[in-house]
Amino acid sequence: MTGLSTPPRPSLRAVPVWRRNFLVWRKLLVPSLLGNFADPLLYLLVLGYGLGRLVGEVEGLGYMAFLASGIVCSSAMMGATFEALYSAYTRLTMQQTWAAMLNAPLAVDDVVIGEIAWAATKALINAAAILVVTLALGLAEGPRALLVLPVVALAGTCFAALAMIVTTISRSYDFFLYYFTLVITPMMLVSGVFFPLAELPEAVARGAMALPLAHVVALVRPLMTGSWPQWVLPHLAVVAAYAGAGIWLACALARRRLET
Repeated sequence: MTGLSTPPRPSLRAVPVWRRNFLVWRKLLVPSLLGNFADPLLYLLVLGYGLGRLVGEVEGLGYMAFLASGIVCSSAMMGATFEALYSAYTRLTMQQTWAAMLNAPLAVDDVVIGEIAWAATKALINAAAILVVTLALGLAEGPRALLVLPVVALAGTCFAALAMIVTTISRSYDFFLYYFTLVITPMMLVSGVFFPLAELPEAVARGAMALPLAHVVALVRPLMTGSWPQWVLPHLAVVAAYAGAGIWLACALARRRLET
């Protein structure tokens, strides 16, 4: 048994775990896409059109365009989080899929990293679908918007890893409500998805910059609106640091849970 200080041991054996989840998802492709796509699209259309008529421009952008980039980021976060929480927990406990995979020549780290990679893929799929809609509506500008996709892939890995930590310590689905109430929802509200950080009290804005979503928004919004983001490397470094720390801790906690 290894402790929390033992780093994860990534290997290509995580790929079959990712592929297994992909093949299962492919059978439910249409309802899955509709379910993950409808909620952020409703936010975009209802809030964008409704509040947009009242708000007008925000930071030199129409509110619909301002909101669209935030929705791309939040949909990536929610897609990765739901997959790494509810779906992964079901495979861990109810279906005993993890136990079955561990009877193959797979280590716990392989399963966890494969699950995180799959959840990041779901985040990328969700964000890409919303990005297509924003391009069709003229809310994103040109080929530069495609650079959003690698940023979203990193963000998906980050949020999937953080959610996987919660999964490895949870004893029931009810525990996830604490994570959404205390972490995900506040982070979405203060990270610049719906309104600029400059409109927040200074202390709250500073606190938001300690959260990964604010850095994702700071990268994605300029790329979708025809400019280049500032401080690219620091923003990427924060998101990558959360992802790396999340993977390390998720693997360690999963080993502790499954190897005892």
